[in-house]
Parts: sequence; structure tokens; C-alpha cells
Amino acid sequence: MDAELLVPALCTGFGLGALAAAVRALTVAVRLWAGGERVPGVVIPRAAFDRRPGALVAYTDRLGRAFVLDPGRYGPFHGLPQAGATVPVVHARNRPEQARVWSVRALLAPSFGWFLTSALACGTALAVLP
Repeated sequence: MDAELLVPALCTGFGLGALAAAVRALTVAVRLWAGGERVPGVVIPRAAFDRRPGALVAYTDRLGRAFVLDPGRYGPFHGLPQAGATVPVVHARNRPEQARVWSVRALLAPSFGWFLTSALACGTALAVLP
């Protein structure tokens, strides 16, 4: 293999891998949208000693077990309201510990990010072709 084809091959491989991750994230979002269990959650503030940004979401599953969802630093980006508000939470049946906030932005943001990464990597591969 020529050295001049190494960078385009790596970029193409990375782009196809990111595209596969986008399809997987979209599949998970569609499965949650179609067959996930929706429960109400309450936005709670983080503890004072926790320096990470964003809030947490407390919710209970249908069996009454309490869980806490950490949407991470992108919680406000996904439309998470201020503390004390009620938000819908969705999780796969029999997997309440793997929940997500029930909104279009929160469900589709991972697949959109992976798709943009894929497009950037494949575009780079096309740009550096000899």
C-alpha cells in the first residue's frame, strides 16, 4: 500500500466507523421512542460539593425503585429545565438504570454528532486524495 493512500484510508475507516455509531445511536433512539417505558422525573440540583455543571433527574420505575439520571454537562443543551420542574424520562423495559430524558434533542443528539463526525472524516478523506 502506498504511503499516500494511508491517510485517506484511515479517514475513510474512521468515517465509516462513526457512521456505524450514528446508525446504532439512531436505532437505540427509535427503540426507546417506539417501545420505551415513559415515567415522570423531577429535576434536582447537584450537591454543593459536586462541581460538574447541570442538574440531575430523579425518577422511579414502575416497581417503585428510585433512580437518578445524570444527563451530563449537556443537560441544559438538551432542554433540561431548572431544578424542581418535572420532565419525562424514558427507559427500555426491564432496564431502568439506562434511562434518557424524553425529548427529541436528548434522544437524537448522539446520532447527529456521530453523523457530523462521519461526514467530516469522509470529507477529509476525499480532500486529501492524490
